[in-house]
Amino acid sequence: MRILAIALVLTLPVSALAQDRGPILTDVVAGHILPGFAALSDTSSVLAQTAQSNCAATSPELRAAYHAAFDDWITVSHLRFGPSEVDDRAFALAFWPDTKGFTPKALSTLIAAEDTAVESPEAYAETSVAGRGFFALEQMLYDPRFAEQGSAPYRCTLIQAIAKDIDRNARAIDRGWENYAAALTRPGDNSPYRSDDEAMQELYKALITGLEFTSDTRLGRPMGTYDRPRPNRAEARRSGRSLRHVELSLIALRDLAARLSVDHPEIATNLDHAFDKAIARAQSLDDPALAGVSTPQGRLRVEALQQAINDIRAIAATELGPTLGISAGFNSLDGD
Repeated sequence: MRILAIALVLTLPVSALAQDRGPILTDVVAGHILPGFAALSDTSSVLAQTAQSNCAATSPELRAAYHAAFDDWITVSHLRFGPSEVDDRAFALAFWPDTKGFTPKALSTLIAAEDTAVESPEAYAETSVAGRGFFALEQMLYDPRFAEQGSAPYRCTLIQAIAKDIDRNARAIDRGWENYAAALTRPGDNSPYRSDDEAMQELYKALITGLEFTSDTRLGRPMGTYDRPRPNRAEARRSGRSLRHVELSLIALRDLAARLSVDHPEIATNLDHAFDKAIARAQSLDDPALAGVSTPQGRLRVEALQQAINDIRAIAATELGPTLGISAGFNSLDGD
């Protein structure tokens, strides 16, 4: 599919190339979106199967399956539109940030009552979104407070229910994209997008909001303030994934940015160099849970990483956005 998209670009007149969004839309869907959700569907299926075979929280096989599926979710987590929005699937997969501590409360409530919803995927899908998804599973696998809470058989069934629910949502999103792909690549009367420009704006929004979330939330929350750092607010800190999420997100967003800027080599180069710098900073940190924000030197290094991401945001906002025709009044957080 990507080869076809490139071929289409090469056959277009130079004067029309910058205005024709079709090849770019096709390439992003075929090369970025569909493979990402297919991978998530595959690894979430392995996670569910592994939990059925061995539900012990300390099982190396179960933890490895959890990490593999979580990796694939982070890789597509910036694509919060279309099938991801249906039935709050994205929130069901990843309820974070959990500013009020709803996830441990939801899990404790289920365990204390030995809620039978865990016995049915349909019933479990109706329980609190805070007790579902990767962050709920992380607490069951890595938080000592749940190691002895309730009965062992119920904890096992709960872990299995969460894993099945993750798989159910991941497969639903993957199936949803089989139809939604056409809506994004062929805007018009039968699509939520009236034009190629609107579809392009959706993808640009995904890029910008992904960068914002990584800088302001994944890094900003544990950074807190200089006088009051908040390392316990780091994403997936219990399983030591906080920094990994930053790196995986940057790698995925780099791919999206490259595809969106393919017709503009100078901008593409500027973005690529900026992503290079940010990813290199992330890979050099050696601070899996971002606990280093509690020390002056550690905080300085995280601030440097955050600034490198903000540099990418600036290029995307001042160079890529205007070139793609995204209006200056566009706000990625409110969807305008």
